[in-house]
Amino acid sequence: MSEQVREQDIRFVQGNEACALAAMYAGLDFYAGYPITPSTEIAEILAERLPAMGKKFIQMEDEIASMCAIIGASLTGHKVMTATSGPGFSLMQEALGYAIMAEIPCVIVNVQRGGPSTGNPTHVSQGDVNQARWGTHGDHAIVALSASNHQDVFRMTVEAFNIAETYRTPVILLFDEVVGHLREKLVMPKPGEIPLVERLHTSVREGVNYHPYLPREDGRLPMSDFGDVHRYNVTGLFHDMWGFPTDKPELVEELMRHLIRKIDYAAVSLTYHKAFYLDDARTILISYGSSARSALALVERMRQRGQRIGLLELQTIWPFPNQLVRQYTEHAEVIGVVEMNMGQLVQAVRLAVKKPQRVYLINRIDNRLITDKDIRQTLRAIQGKGV
Repeated sequence: MSEQVREQDIRFVQGNEACALAAMYAGLDFYAGYPITPSTEIAEILAERLPAMGKKFIQMEDEIASMCAIIGASLTGHKVMTATSGPGFSLMQEALGYAIMAEIPCVIVNVQRGGPSTGNPTHVSQGDVNQARWGTHGDHAIVALSASNHQDVFRMTVEAFNIAETYRTPVILLFDEVVGHLREKLVMPKPGEIPLVERLHTSVREGVNYHPYLPREDGRLPMSDFGDVHRYNVTGLFHDMWGFPTDKPELVEELMRHLIRKIDYAAVSLTYHKAFYLDDARTILISYGSSARSALALVERMRQRGQRIGLLELQTIWPFPNQLVRQYTEHAEVIGVVEMNMGQLVQAVRLAVKKPQRVYLINRIDNRLITDKDIRQTLRAIQGKGV
């Protein structure tokens, strides 16, 4: 065994465990949640590990309270997270909107399962993609990240905390049951290997007027720990730079544009993806989460047979990477969007590409993982010939 391999911290873990480990790596020091399949392992691991590290874990009475608890803890200066699945994610939407309006950093993990309602708790689905984008009411921007393997689960979880702290916004980790419960190798990054973004605190001294919603020239809003030296107002209503409610049209419009612009302007830097064999591909699959694993298996087998097929795996779901998708699919003859729902991301792809008539949905909706065989059969039907 080489010295390099011997020095690596290699573990055999579930995806949910990789997420919990990454959250601790990122500096998580407050978790509130309610157990729900298939995300429960995240809470179980953190219930044991966080108190042992001198940090806080609390089981709440439901998901509404869980979301409210992490909002409060974040305001006092802590890095926070909660985890849930579809029905619990539904309950969190009103408080999620509050965190968007009040610009409160937090991370929400949604390990998707079959739905609607209680659906099928122990099997996979990707039915919450549109809910992640549009679930809370009103105009707003949101960041939602995904991953198909445990190394990427770790990285995207850390990035979720970094994004939340940089842009003072909630960030959603949109995993799924297969990713959450699959076990595979994880190489633990060394401390400092993945850069961490820490809370930007205000430099305004005690006794000096502090404006909690006045951005700096770089767009970031410095925070003051609630209950510390500065007194300020936090509200879900439209507010001015002091945080006090306002209905003045010019201030309402300015705030709305700020909330959306800070994410939209950063969309390119927030775009995470993986490209496989796209240089010469004429058939391009676009996928995310566990569906992308099956898509990649098919692509690699078909490439061995001389087929010009490739895969674009999206790790940023929202804001949707329009420019990236348009760039990679410019010369594609067939674009297949592989997902386990009735077609939630395919609509965004059709809006992004130059020729939407070339975009086809390749899906499975019976709460079972879509396989490479399923994808191949649909491609054959689309192309009218063997692939």
